[in-house]
Amino acid sequence: MFSHVQFDAALIQRYDRTGPRYTSYPTAVSFTEDFSEAAYREAAANSNADPIPGPLSLYFHIPFCDTVCFYCACNKKVTKNHSLAEEYLSRLYQEIQMQSALYDNDRVVEQLHWGGGTPTFLSKNEMAELMAQTRRHFTLRDDDQGDYSIEIDPRSVDKAAIQHLRSLGFNRFSLGVQDVNPKVQKAVNRIQPLEQNRRVIQACRESGAKSINVDLIYGLPFQSTASFCETLDAVIDLSPDRVSVFNYAHMPHLFKPQRRISEDDLPSPGEKLEILRETIDKFLSAGYVYVGMDHFAKPDDELVLAQQAGTLQRNFQGYTTHDDCDLVAMGVSAISKVHDVYSQNDKMLDGYYQAIDAGHLPVVKGVQLNFDDLIRRDLIQQLICNFKLDRQAFADDYCIDFPDYFSEELRLLRPFADDGLVRVSEQAIEILPRGRLLVRNICMVFDVSLRKIQLATRFSRVV
Repeated sequence: MFSHVQFDAALIQRYDRTGPRYTSYPTAVSFTEDFSEAAYREAAANSNADPIPGPLSLYFHIPFCDTVCFYCACNKKVTKNHSLAEEYLSRLYQEIQMQSALYDNDRVVEQLHWGGGTPTFLSKNEMAELMAQTRRHFTLRDDDQGDYSIEIDPRSVDKAAIQHLRSLGFNRFSLGVQDVNPKVQKAVNRIQPLEQNRRVIQACRESGAKSINVDLIYGLPFQSTASFCETLDAVIDLSPDRVSVFNYAHMPHLFKPQRRISEDDLPSPGEKLEILRETIDKFLSAGYVYVGMDHFAKPDDELVLAQQAGTLQRNFQGYTTHDDCDLVAMGVSAISKVHDVYSQNDKMLDGYYQAIDAGHLPVVKGVQLNFDDLIRRDLIQQLICNFKLDRQAFADDYCIDFPDYFSEELRLLRPFADDGLVRVSEQAIEILPRGRLLVRNICMVFDVSLRKIQLATRFSRVV
């Protein structure tokens, strides 16, 4: 039934464990406080000094939400006081100015993303001023050919708001839908009628959006296979260009809002697997392509075309066609990827404000990648994005003897090969259709940083 991914419940149950989502390598849990603002500034200078400096990708974190969704694991501040945004934006503008001074003006911003929290918590004037400040200090495109995206809470926007966002330059919209069942919505404190989603998607289309993404979550309280199938049918009828279907990770020891969800109300592991099976079946039957992990897209989508060309990449925004960019992330808790470093801003608003007020970038931790990190990052990227690795070409790129360098990893791959998840030859490592849902497990074989981490308390389950 599945031409690109095969579902084997027994195999998935056997391999089900916790692990990273690989939006970076090393993952954020490997970041240390030994990393300094000076190290980040040096990385930016080294990036500018590259023979051909690449374009930029900008990310802005807007942490405010006016209601709490009980499942949420994002860094956010829940408040009805919209005036708090003014205090935050004043610091964000200062960070924009400090960050922009580190990069040459001829480095065009090919990708821009506002995430949260809820970016549409901001007023129209505040959103316009944030974009104006960005354009004042960075070189944004003005031809609508960049990928400029924003996360939208459909409960907080109308047609006029979408038109306003489009006029600011946004051409990609991502909507949090999660589930359309009223009982599930009530249980997670997110009441969002289907018609509300439909109106917002229609407004995005009428405004000339290049792409519309819908986020769903399976494993929420009171979900069943039958109820989630109704959600899937409704979303397929809405016909977004991309769909992300995330597995709810219940970790109330890390995320306080999840303590409002009773474990007794969650679907059983067996029910979750059946929900996942139906999700894959329905989207593939509707003509979507399984991109990887939890992402589906229409056949003509840029992600699918990039995957077919072997150029798909992955970063903190998920799958992308713009990983050649240095990612400059601004705002509380934002994570940047510049040259050979990852850095993260202070997660707390007070700490973020204090650093900015003192004239410092609010970098509190990060990691500088060594040669082994760069090798493993590239290998994991190729497997998680393209499901295959040309061993000889890879060895030539890094001047290594592949069987010698990865002797332990090749040994650890044998059980995966015996189970039909991967095919390992002298020429390539290929993740087979029945292994694609377990791609995180396969990537973990090459992740030496995991050997020092307690997985069960830090990561979600792989399926």
